[in-house]
Amino acid sequence: MNRLLIFFFYMAVFFSAMAKHIVIDDTLRCSEIYPATVHPFQITVPDEYIDAEPAALYLGLDGVLCNAPAVIDSLMRCGIMPCTIGVFLQPGVARNDSGKVVRYNRSNEFDACDARLAQFLTTELLPLVEGRRLDDGRCIHLSNKPSERMIFGLSSGGIAAFVAAWHRPDIFGKVFSGCGTFVPMRGGNDLEAIVRKHEPKPLRVFLQDGYSDTWNPTFGSWYEHNLLLASALRFAGYDCAFDWAEGGHSVRRASEIFRDVLKWMWRPDTIPSPTGNELMGELLLDGEMWQPERFCQQLQPEKYAVYPDSSFRVYASDRSNWLMQELLSSDGHPYAAQRFYWLHSYDNDPLQPSGMAFDSRGNLWVATKAGIQICDQNGRVRGIVGLPLGMKGDITIIISSGLVTIVDSSGNSYKRRFNVEAPVPGVRPQSQGVG
Repeated sequence: MNRLLIFFFYMAVFFSAMAKHIVIDDTLRCSEIYPATVHPFQITVPDEYIDAEPAALYLGLDGVLCNAPAVIDSLMRCGIMPCTIGVFLQPGVARNDSGKVVRYNRSNEFDACDARLAQFLTTELLPLVEGRRLDDGRCIHLSNKPSERMIFGLSSGGIAAFVAAWHRPDIFGKVFSGCGTFVPMRGGNDLEAIVRKHEPKPLRVFLQDGYSDTWNPTFGSWYEHNLLLASALRFAGYDCAFDWAEGGHSVRRASEIFRDVLKWMWRPDTIPSPTGNELMGELLLDGEMWQPERFCQQLQPEKYAVYPDSSFRVYASDRSNWLMQELLSSDGHPYAAQRFYWLHSYDNDPLQPSGMAFDSRGNLWVATKAGIQICDQNGRVRGIVGLPLGMKGDITIIISSGLVTIVDSSGNSYKRRFNVEAPVPGVRPQSQGVG
């Protein structure tokens, strides 16, 4: 009897010590990014939250998974996680006048690799949370530090979490993807290639999947594609970790390791490894970022980029991923045009390349919506440099000694130092071989 009383005493102490939180249920309607689509969401605000101090953010896709609110509360009590506000989003649906669902938008929102979901989260969902006043008078304020913002998702939500952070690493610095669908549904299979070529982003990434995860063989093996992305992250030097275990397409394993993953996410900062991409390793300079610059001259991107020795020129012929290369005779006459330079895009989105410029090594720099893509002499993208937020329209690229300047059609200008040199007119760059 005494043992039973002791047991109930300690259970009472345990539950009384558990952090409590306010739960708010709400719905986002009238999205401009996903028209006519309704998104239910939930907010959890810890009792310990003081609105004078911005809280960390945990954003969960597909609602509450892995018992996230309770696990976060527990880690807050232990001092492992800071005071954290949870936001749990359901994918959107569209209904007709009679209330019947006429569009399930989950795959369109979550499996896509473009920036729409990131834009939806940052411009429509989070502004509904930020500044909201609770019944007790407290006002929700979220930390603006990416290192204090985590996003999690499972399956299609897993790739969605990664893609949202990929496009907005200034908003989400921590990513946990469970059984992510990095497969040929809507371009997810292209991400591992882009990660290898893109300059590293300040993200901490955890991937989880099971050996038997092939939810739908039509799209391939979930597990194999997770391994490819994991390999790319390691190659590119990311702060990353992985969990591969027995099991298939299920939340079970993610739930088992969820507490440990959060502890790993909120461990003290570490220094990422250098990228294994040889081109990017040579070009990038430590600590260098795009800096705004006053540029008075209005520029129009050149229609053609001419190779330094004038032996050929490059131009965009249509809205495809290809650029045309045509040879130039000694008198400048073009001939023998063919598709030659192939570029990356998200979701096969038309690239509409604008500015182009060659550097002294004969590499072609091309401004696209997917970033500045750097192609070798044989027409293959070897590196991708991200563009500053807010660059719009056609972009002109100017390469000078150790410096690249970009100017958009609105006159916005940025500069950044690279290990690069401008070409010398009339001098042919050293050959990179037949490839």
